[in-house]
Amino acid sequence: MPKPRLARRADARPPPSKNRLLAALPESDYRRIAPLLTTLPLTFKQVLHRIHEPIDTVYFPGGGVCSLTNTMADGRTVEVATIGNEGMVGITIFQGGTVSPGQAFVQVPDGVGQSMTVAAFKQELNRRGPFYQLMGRYSQALQVLIMQSTACNTFHTVEERCARWLLMTHDRIGRDDFQLTHEFLGFMLGVRRPTVSLVLGTLHKAGVIDNGMKTMKKITVVDRKGLEEASCECYKVVRDCFDQLLPDPSRKN
Repeated sequence: MPKPRLARRADARPPPSKNRLLAALPESDYRRIAPLLTTLPLTFKQVLHRIHEPIDTVYFPGGGVCSLTNTMADGRTVEVATIGNEGMVGITIFQGGTVSPGQAFVQVPDGVGQSMTVAAFKQELNRRGPFYQLMGRYSQALQVLIMQSTACNTFHTVEERCARWLLMTHDRIGRDDFQLTHEFLGFMLGVRRPTVSLVLGTLHKAGVIDNGMKTMKKITVVDRKGLEEASCECYKVVRDCFDQLLPDPSRKN
């Protein structure tokens, strides 16, 4: 006679999330939300939201870097925000919107993420509990990032902006090296590829990075403190804002 199958315990703990927003939820809230989440790989150049198209899914990266970009009428594109495991892609829904104001895609892949349908996302927001409060704090922090980036793109040099971008990526990746072409970084900074190569060459000669001159696809942070000194004030302003609104338990200082 076959043995009866054991029923799954209703209070079984779901696997912990690598996304900081989801990981910050009280255990009871995360248990309720976990069945609504789908774990999926986030691959290089994967488009999550297309500009001016309806959003039906929001994403919670578990690592890597996603970019939110804006495109001008003449086709020129520039990055307006970077999103890693500290946040989510689709905050427009929280703010009452329904379509994506820009294009969101995976820029530096690193592991998997979790997705949730907009219907489920709104359902959780309507509870006005810890999930809603976390989304509100993240929305505020992201607004600071976008405002600071706008000022940075106007007042600071390409070298300072490049160092800031590399620092933000270094924070999110959690290791010293990551794949990145000069062409793609130029796209993010809104400058031509030769300018990026010149700037990275300067940082390389200063000993703060190894810019992967042989492959042109890999950046290694060699001197983190030196890279911070090469950056503008904007990196610290944004990092301090996120640390205040969404503390990172893994950060020691």
